[in-house]
Amino acid sequence: MAPLSRSGTLRHIRIGTDRPLTRPREPRSDTPDDFGEKALPEYAVCAQTWGVELPRTRTPRRRDVLASVAAVTTVMAVIGVINVLSSNGSGTGITTPEPTPEPIAMRMVGFGHAVIAVPKAWGTNASRCGIPRRDTVLIDDPAAESYCDLPRPPDVDSVELGTSPPSGYEVDETFTVNGVPAERRRTACGTDDVCWGAVGLPSLHVWFRASSSTSAGEVDQILARISILPDRVGVPSVRLLDESRSGTAYAKHLQELGLKTEFRTRTSVVYKPGRVVSVSPPSGTLLSPGETVVLTVIK
Repeated sequence: MAPLSRSGTLRHIRIGTDRPLTRPREPRSDTPDDFGEKALPEYAVCAQTWGVELPRTRTPRRRDVLASVAAVTTVMAVIGVINVLSSNGSGTGITTPEPTPEPIAMRMVGFGHAVIAVPKAWGTNASRCGIPRRDTVLIDDPAAESYCDLPRPPDVDSVELGTSPPSGYEVDETFTVNGVPAERRRTACGTDDVCWGAVGLPSLHVWFRASSSTSAGEVDQILARISILPDRVGVPSVRLLDESRSGTAYAKHLQELGLKTEFRTRTSVVYKPGRVVSVSPPSGTLLSPGETVVLTVIK
């Protein structure tokens, strides 16, 4: 047998044969630096004979990929079994709870101690000729004094505060709101698909008329938010007065509710002296007892 060359490489090795040992013509593995499973045993014999350490055989990457695919397939199969069991009632399904909806932000408006809660997103007097164009609260709406034949848009809700019963108001039932006697006009829908109902508090001279082009249920929900707040005062409507709208009479009513008053004057060639033309803060605003309302009257 031929010894190793000076460079330490194997020149010719004879193992029971006169032919020089050559590298087997076996196919290589998929990984270029692997020997392959079939070629390894012969080289192992040479290595044991000459004490040469061979590189360790690495597990082909294809095996890792196949193992990963098998694991994913197993997980998907288990999920499929769970879904089948859940759908036919033979197993317990995993349900994801629905997210809790955010509560609607509300604001309070009213006359005197009678108030109603409305969404903050609602407008104030968002109407044309008194017809709401979007969700709104109507308080001394100046547009209501004009008339135009406009249809109400769909899905629009509103509530109007008044100091007298609205047109078409009939008492269908009586009840109390926080101990205060109240009247109810049941909700009904017209041919224009607009529904309305009302609640009156005669002793407080306040009526709430709710209407909706969404549904009758929306009207009932709006009117269910009426309450009495003894420690809050809604700036009353100037329409509570007679046609003269006397500033002196209005100031007296504010003082009876526990509010203070301040007068400002302006001139006019249309209105008579002493008539209230504006109040600040506006009607419907809730105040604490002792706060001030500014009245602008004609001098």
